[in-house]
Amino acid sequence: MDNKIRILIVDDDENIAELISLYLNKEGYDTKMIHHGSEAIGAYESFLPNLIVLDLMLPGKDGYDICKELRQRYNVPIIMLTAKGETFDKILGLELGADDYMVKPFDTKELTARVKAVLRRYSAPDNKTKQVIINDLNVNLANYSVTFEGSRVEMPPKELELLYFLVSSPNQVFTREQLLDRIWGYEYIGDTRTVDVHIKRIREKIQDNDLWGIKTVWGIGYKFEVR
Repeated sequence: MDNKIRILIVDDDENIAELISLYLNKEGYDTKMIHHGSEAIGAYESFLPNLIVLDLMLPGKDGYDICKELRQRYNVPIIMLTAKGETFDKILGLELGADDYMVKPFDTKELTARVKAVLRRYSAPDNKTKQVIINDLNVNLANYSVTFEGSRVEMPPKELELLYFLVSSPNQVFTREQLLDRIWGYEYIGDTRTVDVHIKRIREKIQDNDLWGIKTVWGIGYKFEVR
């Protein structure tokens, strides 16, 4: 296998998959297409893609289940696709660990731009050596791990990146827009509820104590408060 960036396309519409593959190939990416949800995990393990473009509605296993299973085992960026008119719970998709999503029909140039943006965030050089330890909390971007009170805490990449960003700037207040821009990137077209959802999930996994806590600054945003 060469050194090209590999992208797995999971979509039961062969025409759409071919179109996505064509545009990504023009950008220099190596692609693999599959059209059945039950083949997704096996295709990931054999192809080892750097990113997955994942359709929501698939035969065999839907995109939600595939995303959830991948997130439990691997740290791979995922862009979810959904057809216009389908019921898509954006918040649920993001909670499961999707990095972005697009609604069909979409502009292929926008999709390639989002692919590039997500890949940049995952390959950012400053993510490879940084670690922050505050009392009983250890957030490590080198291996994407969180340890709290001596125990490993499982977090999807975006939750971990958001926590790291806050912890690395103690007592500094960030607006939701700033956090959305910093963690999801300026190319991400979303709303500030995305930040609220991820903060909620982080709080469910690590509890505030007498030494530190994630605090809501009403009307503004959030801060990691160290007392």
